[in-house]
Amino acid sequence: MSEVLFLAHRIPFPPDRGDKIRSCHVLRHIAGLAPVHVACFADDEGDMAHEPDLAAIAASHCLTPRTRSLPLAGVDALVRGKPVSLTAFADRRLAAYVARVLDERPIGAIYVLSGQMAQYVPARFAGRVVMDFVDVDSAKFEAYAAAARFPASLLYAREARLLSRFEDAVARRAHASLLVTPEEAALFRQRLAPGAEPAVISLGNGIDTDFFDPEGMSPAPETVGAGPQLTFTGQMDYPPNVAAVEMFARAVMPQVRAVFPQARFNVVGRAPTLAVRSLDGVNGTRVTGAVLDVRPWLAGADLVVAPLTIARGVQNKVLEAMAMARPVLATPEAATGIPAREEHELVVADGAEALAKAALSLLHDKVRAATIGHSARAIVVERCGWAGVLAPLAGLLGLPRHPEAPRVAA
Repeated sequence: MSEVLFLAHRIPFPPDRGDKIRSCHVLRHIAGLAPVHVACFADDEGDMAHEPDLAAIAASHCLTPRTRSLPLAGVDALVRGKPVSLTAFADRRLAAYVARVLDERPIGAIYVLSGQMAQYVPARFAGRVVMDFVDVDSAKFEAYAAAARFPASLLYAREARLLSRFEDAVARRAHASLLVTPEEAALFRQRLAPGAEPAVISLGNGIDTDFFDPEGMSPAPETVGAGPQLTFTGQMDYPPNVAAVEMFARAVMPQVRAVFPQARFNVVGRAPTLAVRSLDGVNGTRVTGAVLDVRPWLAGADLVVAPLTIARGVQNKVLEAMAMARPVLATPEAATGIPAREEHELVVADGAEALAKAALSLLHDKVRAATIGHSARAIVVERCGWAGVLAPLAGLLGLPRHPEAPRVAA
């Protein structure tokens, strides 16, 4: 039986952030099709502690701590004329593991999650390569460049330019390139150089609707008996999330609290930056940091907000809130790729004034808000289950759809 090599820029466990959620479900799905060998990085000791989870599902694995600092990776990238995104994830131990697995195992396909891991696919590999870009990283860096000041703007523009060339070359090498939404797939196609067009396919994110189920879930105690609760969830050292909560806390919450003086804005997520931590107490903002379970915070929210102005792909935070039957207020960027109708399963507004107006409307009309929340869960349950979303993977990897997946010794 053909086996699969799975490359990811982070260990898929625990699935507690967007990229890990996708990689965890993809890995589990592939492991149900064939033996899978996994090469990935750990960001910290917390990641390393989940190595037993990886060992339990992989036929063999290499989990390598990512120790190279960003400044050193940047210097290396400048010297070698490469994107920092690649040099930051260059590791000899991981490369040696990949070479050994390809030499010793009958690898028929390589699944690559995130563009920076494509550097580990050797030119000599003759099997299928499925490249899961998820979203268009080069376009994200272009947006960073447009928003940043000099000299950061120059560095971001350089990264965008070099990554765009790399993405083009990788896409032409791959059997198929995956993007998380049709919009991202269309954008990716537009950015390819003229010539033979590679296969670019949209493969969305799913949601575990059994786990994200409001039934029987009690609200976080901090949200009970207070004023209206507006909640944002996400990784709080991710620049688009940081920018989103700063804008909402400083520009939207004053307008909300002018009508609802006790309203609170809960910023829920791990690794808050200094800029995020400084928002605690500003205009009713509460910064929680990491929480053991995000569901009680969602259950206690009168309104979940996703005011991102830079966003690529499907926002898992939006799907999770919808699955929890919460009314969600999102910017157009955050709503991209979400299978929802505006004003039926999702409310969309652009800019601080419009966000404040929409938030106040939902907080005033609790019946409307509850109806939107219930409709949101219904459509997520119907259309966003992981099994259905990932069904095309077997064909893309050249594997039978429902074989028993025997394990091999690690």
